[in-house]
Formats: sequence, C-alpha cells, structure tokens
Amino acid sequence: MGDVRLPDLLSHHPDVPAVLLAFGCWVWILVAATHVANPLLQGWVMYVSLTSFLITLMFLLSYLFGFYKKFESWRVLDSLYHGTTGILYMSAAVLQAHATIVSELPDLKNYFINTTASFFAFITTLLYILHAFSIYYH
Repeated sequence: MGDVRLPDLLSHHPDVPAVLLAFGCWVWILVAATHVANPLLQGWVMYVSLTSFLITLMFLLSYLFGFYKKFESWRVLDSLYHGTTGILYMSAAVLQAHATIVSELPDLKNYFINTTASFFAFITTLLYILHAFSIYYH
C-alpha cells in the first residue's frame, strides 16, 4: 500500500488557489453590490475579477485532477497566467480606488462597500503576483 500524497505543486502551496478564489470572489461581489457610478471603471473591475475567478478555478481543478503532470511547461504557464492576472488586477484595483474616491460624497454606504472592494482588489493583486513569483522561482 502506498501513502497518499498531495500533488507536488499543491504540497508547496496548498491554500493559495483557494485564497485567490476567495479574495477575487469578494471583489466581484462587493463591486456588484454597489451603485455603479462609473460603468466603464467598475465594468473593467468586474470583468477582471470574474474572468480571473473562473480561470483560477479551472487551474485549481486541473491541479486537483493532476492534469499538470502530463505537461512539462505547466509551471511556466501557471507563472505567466498568475503574473499577467496580477498586472490586470493592479489596473482594476487602481480603477476601483478611483471609483471609491468618486463615490465618497453622495452615499457613505456605497463608499464603504467600494473601500472594502478596493482593499480586497489590492490584496488579490499582491497574492497573484506573489504566487506567480513563488511558482517561477520554486
């Protein structure tokens, strides 16, 4: 009988994809819960957060099912995806912060929700970039 082990990539970072999904989901939910004052700005935030959520979910499922074992260049793909997503999330976080500043005066409820969405967007950006570097340098 063999011992059960996690896949190699998950054993080094078991919680990172789940945390990325959770933080990205919070950005998506919080922006959707506000009154969208600037559709162009917050539309980009919604697009980045929703698309990143779905693709990261596909990456997580492919890790769990072991698809990464079949390809040599999986780490490069993973690192490039998370690095690119980190850059896109940075643009979305800056736009969300601007939407937060604009929404300060009319309604404090939307301001607090936008502030929380900005916080989670910047944290998610940091996590995506850190994950990209940790996969690349590991």
